[in-house]
Amino acid sequence: MSGDHPILPRPSLRFVAVWRRNLLVWRKLIVPSMLGNFGEPILYLLAFGYGFGSLVGDLDGMRYMVFIASGIICSSAMFTASFEGMYSAYTRMAEQNTWLGMLATPLTLDDIVFAEAVWAATKGLISAITILIVASVLGLVADARALLALPVIFLAAFTFGALALVITALARSYDFFLYYFTLAVTPMLLLSGVFFPLTELPGWVQGLALALPLAHVLEIVRPLMTGTWPAAWLPHLAVITAYGGSAIILATYLIRRRLLR
Repeated sequence: MSGDHPILPRPSLRFVAVWRRNLLVWRKLIVPSMLGNFGEPILYLLAFGYGFGSLVGDLDGMRYMVFIASGIICSSAMFTASFEGMYSAYTRMAEQNTWLGMLATPLTLDDIVFAEAVWAATKGLISAITILIVASVLGLVADARALLALPVIFLAAFTFGALALVITALARSYDFFLYYFTLAVTPMLLLSGVFFPLTELPGWVQGLALALPLAHVLEIVRPLMTGTWPAAWLPHLAVITAYGGSAIILATYLIRRRLLR
């Protein structure tokens, strides 16, 4: 059956029905979900911000607490979207057979995969917004330019969700996801400028970080949150978009091959 499908995904507006279905299910679990997505990043912000901040002092001309706030927002979107694109999507695909049930309707697999990526992006954006509100209350946001970071964060969360769906397409159990978190997500968290500037790293490590999407997200979001405009924002946006576009194409192809063969 896979040969009957075009190479590129062709989702229709019917994907909104899948997105809405995920939203309605999530509403029943909103309290524990928000506590998980919101609580841990806030602990990172407060513990590192106040703890390391008292030792580090100013960094790149700003308080360490201000510096790290943008990093926590971006990394939270990454973790939330990745988790949704792997654990939650895998459950719907392989354990609950929700996707197979959807295929008995006018929905196509392209609609479902695209909707899952958009839903992961939505969850990532919600996580980022809640932390942005807390950062604003703490006086860590310079001005309204921070709102311009939200579309970038949504695009980035879509990218991380699509990348996670690639891993979901290959996974045969939940344990498989640990490899992705260990080999991709954690290195991005530690090397992309979340906790310290990229310039403090050796040149080859900077190159490795810039080969991954999170560093480019931070290069756009951090200036917007600290009251300046990002320099050369278009190349950074292009990298994020290229990752997201390539990932959704590959994820759709792999999931077609897995479910429709």
